[in-house]
Amino acid sequence: MAVEFASREISEKYDRFARWYDWVEGVPDLLGVRKLRRSLLERASGRVLEVAVGTGKNFLHYPPDCRITAVDVSREMLNIARERAAKISMDTSFSLADAAVLPFADGCFDTVVSSLSACTFPNPAGVFAEMARVCRMDGKILLLEHGRSDHEWLGHWQDRHADQFARPAGCHWNREPLELAKQAGLKVVKSRRSFFGV
Repeated sequence: MAVEFASREISEKYDRFARWYDWVEGVPDLLGVRKLRRSLLERASGRVLEVAVGTGKNFLHYPPDCRITAVDVSREMLNIARERAAKISMDTSFSLADAAVLPFADGCFDTVVSSLSACTFPNPAGVFAEMARVCRMDGKILLLEHGRSDHEWLGHWQDRHADQFARPAGCHWNREPLELAKQAGLKVVKSRRSFFGV
């Protein structure tokens, strides 16, 4: 059955980019994103949904007792994530799905995770609200995102160059994740900024 997405263009772009994605992401990992992934994901527990799983770079950092369901809008990204899960013998289920319309019942996950993906969602606050819908009331949503720096000189530079990055890469890098979370009705329990406030 064919899956129709709110963002067919995003799906096709990441299908084309999938084989190169880890190379591009290697630089941020070396600069400390890997450490941020590890410290965030050690808080995951129970039945976990990872939204926009990409190539499965988070898999190594989950506690061993987590039961992972991974979704992505790109079939090719999911294929690479499947290969990664198989290499580390991680029992994970996969679903080709649009983050804006998750194919799961209300409150069926203990933890919902998304990392470095809000920049690509056409309606990120709507996606965050959808994550909240599928998360238990006493569950947790763990986000590792980038956005507009709170250092005004850098934030102003991001604003000036936002269109440059949004057009070819589809990355809106000056969005404010904390503000988007609040728009989605999420209660922010803890947040931390790194990389010059980005």
